[in-house]
Amino acid sequence: MFQYEIKDSNITVEELLRNHWRLGKKLVHELRMAKAVTTIDGEPLLWKEPLPAGTMLKFTFPIPASNYKPTPVCAIDVVYEDDHCLIVSKPKGMSTHPNDDYDTHTCMNHVMAHMKEQGLHYAEHVHRLDKGTEGLLLVAKHPLAKSIFDRMIEEKTIIRTYAAEVQGNLRSTSGTIAESIGKDRHHPTRRVVSKTGQHAVTHYEVVARYKHSCVVHLVLETGRTHQIRVHLAHIGHPIIGDTMYGARETASGDYELHAIQLEFEHPFLNKLILVKDES
Repeated sequence: MFQYEIKDSNITVEELLRNHWRLGKKLVHELRMAKAVTTIDGEPLLWKEPLPAGTMLKFTFPIPASNYKPTPVCAIDVVYEDDHCLIVSKPKGMSTHPNDDYDTHTCMNHVMAHMKEQGLHYAEHVHRLDKGTEGLLLVAKHPLAKSIFDRMIEEKTIIRTYAAEVQGNLRSTSGTIAESIGKDRHHPTRRVVSKTGQHAVTHYEVVARYKHSCVVHLVLETGRTHQIRVHLAHIGHPIIGDTMYGARETASGDYELHAIQLEFEHPFLNKLILVKDES
C-alpha cells in the first residue's frame, strides 16, 4: 500500500495511470478490477472524474512474492530507500541475481533478507551489474514501480554513471562509443562488437590522466551485457585487470569498474533522486 498526491489539477485516475505513469493495459485493468485506487479514507473513486491538485490517493493491491531466497541477514549496504524502491551498493564478486536454485548469496538474496526484516516479500532489480562490477543497483519494491522503472530504463531517463581505470590514455577528453554488441561464438560468456548485435551506446569523459592509464566516467545509454567492458576494449583501452577483454592481469586478479551514481526523476515522489556511492 502507498499514498500518492495529485500534482496536476483536473487529472483523472485513468490519466494518471495510462498517460502519466504509462502503465500497461493489463496492469491498469488489474488495478481497476482490484479496486486498488481509493481516497485516503478508503472511499471508491470514479476513474474518469477529474481530481483537484492536492488530492491524496491510496493504492492498495495484492503484491506477489519474489522467488529469491533470503539470506540469514542482509550483508550489503542500503544507500537509499522509500516506499517504492531501494538502492543498494553491490559488492565486487557478487552476482546481481541467482542463476539456479543453489545460488543463494547473490545481491537479490541479500535484498530479500532486508525486505523480510520489514515484513515485505517483493523485490525485483531494475537493471543488473556484472559480477565483477561493484556499486549502485536500483530495486523496485512493488510491481507498479517495476513497470515504470523498466520503461524509464528503456527510455534512458535513469542516468547510470560508472567509473573505470583503463590502460593507456584516450586521445579525446570525451566522446561516444556507438557499436552494436553480440555474443562471441567462440566463448560462452564473452561479448564482441558485432554488426548483427544489439544497439549499444556508451558516453565517456576522462577525469584523470596518469602515465600509463586514465580514469574515465561513463554513462550508459543502453544496458547490454558487458557493454562498458566491450566498448572500452574495442577502442583499445580495456579496463585495467579485465583479462577477458585483453587487459593485463593485476595482482588482485580483479578489474576496476564501479557504478558510482544513479539519477532519475522519481515517478511517485515527483522529485529528482541523485544517489552517489562513496565506497
